[in-house]
Amino acid sequence: MKKSYNLIVFLIIVCSVLSCSTKKDSVINRNFHALTTKYNVLFNGEQAFEKGLKNIEINYADNFWKRLPIEPIRFDETNANLIKFSSPGSGFDAGNAEKKTPATPFDRAEEKAAKAIQKHSMNINGYEKNRKIDDAYLLLGKSRYYTQRFIPAIEAFNYIIANYPKAALIYDTKVWRAKSNVRLENEKLAIESLNLLIELDKNEKNLTQLQRQQAYTAMAMAYEKTDTIQKVIDNLAISTSFLKNHQSARNAFVLGQIYSELNRKDSARMVFRKLADERWVPEKYRIHASIEMVKNIDAKDSSNVLLVDRIKKLIRNSDNRKYLNELYYQAGVLQEDRGNTEKAIDYYLKSLEAQSSDVYQKTYAYEKLGNIYFDKQEYLLAGSFYDSVLNVTTEEFENEKRIRRIKRKNKGLTKLRSYEETVVTNDSILKLVAMSPDERNAFFESYIEKIKESDEKKRQRLLNAQDFGSQFGGGSSLGGSNNQGKWYFYNTQSIGFGKVAFQKTWGKRSLEDNWRWSDKNEVSSEIEEEETVQTEKTDSRYVVDTYLKQIPSDPLTITALKDNRNEALYQLGLIYKEQFKNSTLAIHNFEKLYDINTKPELVLPINYHLYQLYDEIGDASKAEEKKNFILNKYSNSKFAEIIRKPNSKISDDKKVDKIDEKYRLVYSLYKHNRFEDVVNQVDNLSDAAKNSELIAKFVLLRALAIGKYKSKEEYKKELEFVALTYANRVEGQKASEIIKLLK
Repeated sequence: MKKSYNLIVFLIIVCSVLSCSTKKDSVINRNFHALTTKYNVLFNGEQAFEKGLKNIEINYADNFWKRLPIEPIRFDETNANLIKFSSPGSGFDAGNAEKKTPATPFDRAEEKAAKAIQKHSMNINGYEKNRKIDDAYLLLGKSRYYTQRFIPAIEAFNYIIANYPKAALIYDTKVWRAKSNVRLENEKLAIESLNLLIELDKNEKNLTQLQRQQAYTAMAMAYEKTDTIQKVIDNLAISTSFLKNHQSARNAFVLGQIYSELNRKDSARMVFRKLADERWVPEKYRIHASIEMVKNIDAKDSSNVLLVDRIKKLIRNSDNRKYLNELYYQAGVLQEDRGNTEKAIDYYLKSLEAQSSDVYQKTYAYEKLGNIYFDKQEYLLAGSFYDSVLNVTTEEFENEKRIRRIKRKNKGLTKLRSYEETVVTNDSILKLVAMSPDERNAFFESYIEKIKESDEKKRQRLLNAQDFGSQFGGGSSLGGSNNQGKWYFYNTQSIGFGKVAFQKTWGKRSLEDNWRWSDKNEVSSEIEEEETVQTEKTDSRYVVDTYLKQIPSDPLTITALKDNRNEALYQLGLIYKEQFKNSTLAIHNFEKLYDINTKPELVLPINYHLYQLYDEIGDASKAEEKKNFILNKYSNSKFAEIIRKPNSKISDDKKVDKIDEKYRLVYSLYKHNRFEDVVNQVDNLSDAAKNSELIAKFVLLRALAIGKYKSKEEYKKELEFVALTYANRVEGQKASEIIKLLK
């Protein structure tokens, strides 16, 4: 019996050893290596590959404000590893003693696929006898694809196509090879191979529904690279007709986005409505399909009301919490389109308050609020929202056209805020300077009373909060965990609340007998009052002298405050006039400056700007008044000359070209030191040139030329004209800098 048992064991061992051979073509060998490949090495590799796909799904975040990529993965194609391997799997050195841990699940999958090929391949007389090796090569190619090594991936796919032409996965392999070629920008080659595959399937019907979907999806990716947008539309539309899965929903969503970009709003709404109403569609596509319907609706469309109800219903659904920021934003857009600006503001603010990691979404909400307040002429508030846009914008989106436009718009608002703050601050200080001593004392006493009242309210709120906490076990949650205890006196936080509650009821009591007597309370109250008085005396905020000392008395300081305020008023007038085209605010600032101005050189430009503004708003009497003032008082000035000879408008691009040529000629004269000729040329400019955008450059060049051959006083006078007339332009600012240097 024992001999029989040993013989059986011996035979099993011999069979096992013989079956391990990859050079012997037998049923046992083929099945042994096929099973070992499938359920050991290849299984582990496929598990690692699935883990890698799951990681991509978790970590990849779609930006629904832009067209989604058809394949949800982000490759840095400029850094693609294009090293060519001599043969599939040759990059793995089995004899290398120093083994490195795979960097990603895809690296591990590649390692397992290569191991399966190296240890279980049965290539006998040029034919592969292990039916699972083609699966290993496909896994090898796909793993390389996801690690952005497309040429080695194509080598693995080509090996399958060349050696396993009748394999069940041959069609999948051809699709993956086409996708790899798309990533390598070999779109034409990808399109040719996919066309051949699709045409063959039309006759033989060999592809499964999933394979057809993958083929048409890959074809759309290829045509997207060639910018053949209609072909992209055709292939995406076909790809959505086979299966109801994640990729089908994504393809339909991208199709709707393309229709929207092409301004085919009806087609876009049709696609998005279908996605929004289908239950099988993944949640993120359903929610964003409803949002896209808002983006593709006309403000005057009657279905606007239905969309408002749809968005409100989505907001009420607690399952959609992570989309609240976007839903609130789109609800705001709908309300703004309907003219309900206040409701729109409320929704935009709710969008910003909703918890979300989508920073890009916030830039749109801040921009909308900035635009609303800008249109309301509340420029300071608008500027703060534009500031917020720039603060939350990440480096990835800094160079977007929209962000660059906001930067330019906010640049003027930043200056405006600075000047407005200067005017308010300096006006407040100068108002105090102008008060009598009694008026100042009364003003600050009233101010101190308000501070005391505010401080008392804060103190009372704190006491109430502490008292409230003491009623619920001492509020131990408010303190650190180290102070917690089961008994009251083991908890320092509870003791603190108890002391506060005691003092609130009994006042400060000495540790002695009969402490409850009423006279003790009176004494303690007196002590409390004395302590309060002492506290008030030591708090500088409650002392009038603290504020009186800060009022400037030096005449030079007061003059500087007035000059800075007046300069700020002048600049505000120019900004409102030139940049924001707000005649009302421009007139307000210029008129205010005119009433308090002490500089004679500002009288003329202020009146000229007011003349232009009153003429613009159609106030003929005031415009005439300013015009006559300039013609009578400053008849020899350039402003008077401009009024006497109104400029004609430029209506032809050829005139612009001629003006540009004229400026080049004058600048050339300046470069060749022919300064008098420069002055003559500028003085004799045509009316069209005087009314062009280049006039500031001409005038500055004239001033610079005068500085080269005339006196310093004349040079300064010309520069002052440029600085005042074009104060809000680069040329005016340059002239101001030169004047400071001359001083």
